[in-house]
Amino acid sequence: MGNLVCVLIFSVIASLGLVSFASCLVAEAKRPKKGDLKLDRKLCFLPASNAFEFGVASVICLSLAQIIGNVIVCASYYWSRGKATKAEKPFLTTILLAFSWMSFGVAVMLISAATSMSTKQPYGDGWLDGECYIVRGGVYISSGVLSLAAVLALLGAAGMMIRMNQTDQGQKVYAQQK
Repeated sequence: MGNLVCVLIFSVIASLGLVSFASCLVAEAKRPKKGDLKLDRKLCFLPASNAFEFGVASVICLSLAQIIGNVIVCASYYWSRGKATKAEKPFLTTILLAFSWMSFGVAVMLISAATSMSTKQPYGDGWLDGECYIVRGGVYISSGVLSLAAVLALLGAAGMMIRMNQTDQGQKVYAQQK
């Protein structure tokens, strides 16, 4: 892969990760607060908030970054598979990829649950079993940090795979020149 293409793809992945993180920060600021909750005897009402839109945007951007990054890692592995490489499956790349997927999974679950709580909770319906729930402070921020960790681990794994392929190609060219 050319250097310009690598820089472009890495920039897209990093930008999507930053947009996901920023959306989480804004969703934290826009989430419903305890003062927004209205009680009528046993019934509760919680109006919709803008945190819903920012939560959805965060999940979409994080998912796109994860998909693009994994395609790059898998494609890089596939391209190097037919060539004589030192290691068939780099250990550190696998660890980074696994960490990225775990962070991604937890972040998406946290963002999705918090986002679904940010929708309108009408009287008698609530969010779950007729009860209203409010997102705790820091849930969106922690999921934003997890999304950043997922994207950084993914960029590290992709960078290592591409660097390994470039190193192997450089050694082959040097060996052929002798």
